[in-house]
Amino acid sequence: MRRAVKGEVILDEDIRRLCDKGVNNLPGWSLAAVKVKAAVHNSTKHFLDAAAEEARNPTTSSAPEKLEGCYESVHNASWSHVVELPDGVERKKTGTGMGMHEGKPEQSWSYRKADDAIEKNDAVQQCGAAPPVLMVLASEKGWPYLWHTIQDLPKDVFVNCEVDRVWQIVKGDVTAWFSPHGGTDFKPKQRLLIGTPGIGKSVAAGSYLLYQLLQYDVEKLQVVVHCFGGGDAYVSDKTTRAVTRYSDEDMCVSELRSLRGHGRNVYIIYDVAKEGTPPPRHFAPTSGWGMILVSPPLERN
Repeated sequence: MRRAVKGEVILDEDIRRLCDKGVNNLPGWSLAAVKVKAAVHNSTKHFLDAAAEEARNPTTSSAPEKLEGCYESVHNASWSHVVELPDGVERKKTGTGMGMHEGKPEQSWSYRKADDAIEKNDAVQQCGAAPPVLMVLASEKGWPYLWHTIQDLPKDVFVNCEVDRVWQIVKGDVTAWFSPHGGTDFKPKQRLLIGTPGIGKSVAAGSYLLYQLLQYDVEKLQVVVHCFGGGDAYVSDKTTRAVTRYSDEDMCVSELRSLRGHGRNVYIIYDVAKEGTPPPRHFAPTSGWGMILVSPPLERN
């Protein structure tokens, strides 16, 4: 028993060390430099080598996998928020001047249209409570970015006004899609979100968009897909309230075509998980569906 616990501790330490060097999945391990691999224990190296080999040459078919409880966990994620405290004793006690409260804030941020964009409107003086500094969403079973990686990441998603602004833009697109002027021939605007690697795009924006799209009217939008490059795709079916993971790009494309054939309305969140991996041309239909591409700020992407 003691040996098993020690082995788990060693593996956890090695995984954290690899993640610090940017190696957070099996493809990344396969491509890692020799000196990066040499920095971990032999037991970890053998384990990851075997897992990577299995991923390259699976002995079993990569069948779709139902993720039990994940849909409800994301759909019913719990809210909390951080506010700036007014001057006084409570503010001094915190040391930061900030206070944490459960639930949604009474007031959120205000926005205004600026040409074709939406920007935060700081000029608006709202009555009542001040808007939050930060909103937090917690899902018991985590989020797609967590299901996709070997990292032991937190299950909280931190939403600031810029992340919420992304949703306001996407919500406008979805509203136009289902307006009387939309329909099957409607072509939504192509959206590209450039965010900081990790917490800026996958962890925050991608997860927050998924949460909000799952809340959207199921009669209008039936499916939300969150993809990571050409690898894992998580299909959230709002009619069956279930999440299915597709680990093979061809299988994912086949499923998307099936959804198209059955007249389902789908929104796709495509995360450029690896450098220079945009969606293949045949990945999704060019009209009738919504899609946003999220990418780190790298010119080669």
